[in-house]
Amino acid sequence: MEFLQPRSLAEAVKAKAEFPGAVPIAGGTDVMVEINFDVRRPQALLDLTRVPELTAWELADGMVRLGAGVTYAQVIAELGGLLPGLAMAARTVGSPQIRNRGTVGGNLGAASPAGDCHPVLLAAGAAVQAASVRGSRLIPAAEFFLGPKRSALEADELITAVLIPPARGPQQFAKIGTRNAMVIAVCAFALELRAAERSVGTGIGSAGPTPLRAPDAEAFLAGALAEAGLWESAAPLPDGVSQRFGELAAAAARPIDDVRGTAAYRRHALGVLARRTVAWAWDSYRQGDRMPRCG
Repeated sequence: MEFLQPRSLAEAVKAKAEFPGAVPIAGGTDVMVEINFDVRRPQALLDLTRVPELTAWELADGMVRLGAGVTYAQVIAELGGLLPGLAMAARTVGSPQIRNRGTVGGNLGAASPAGDCHPVLLAAGAAVQAASVRGSRLIPAAEFFLGPKRSALEADELITAVLIPPARGPQQFAKIGTRNAMVIAVCAFALELRAAERSVGTGIGSAGPTPLRAPDAEAFLAGALAEAGLWESAAPLPDGVSQRFGELAAAAARPIDDVRGTAAYRRHALGVLARRTVAWAWDSYRQGDRMPRCG
């Protein structure tokens, strides 16, 4: 097995072009588990830990550019104000040791339907930046996932960053697991209320072959808030709104039965999570959390 250690992004994309079968590794929290259990034997490992362009984030042109090598611990410590939903999701990932090593880019590269950060990226309308020797491109998060552990990346491309709008209002994330910590989600749900746009974003995890949005639930909630003048008044939610939102969110899922839970349980749990997150987000909205984060 080849072990490649580029020291710049240019070297990294060149190496990926020369070794298309090379598996990128940064934190190694997924890749090394698969190698240790002989699930895969890649042609080469492409160590990205020495590529400085991947390990920083910045706020520019109204977007947070999150380098693919930024760890969950960094997100929690540095981005809770700009990206509260992502920070919430990052706090649920593994143990402190995993959060210190694991990266958002690695989470995306694995393309697992159960990735904890994925629902938040969908709810926020994020885009994945991919680069190769041919250039770079942006892939909307909603188009990035093609199937279980399959993504829209080409064989010679590397994830270099994720572009995420700063929160445009309250964000929430919640997940259910078979225990309280260090567990793969049975299901997860993310929500964003976008006050200025009068719109809603959602994301569903671990309840389909890919992470999913719930567009009918988004349209219903945005319409219900507008019809009742609640975006302006911030009055309590009318009876039935959160219930219907939960029903529509659950209906958007495409779950299966597996060792972590049944499809029926996942649908039920998603309805509960959707109702809870909309209640929490609306409470924040009523308390004045309505404006985009600018830094």
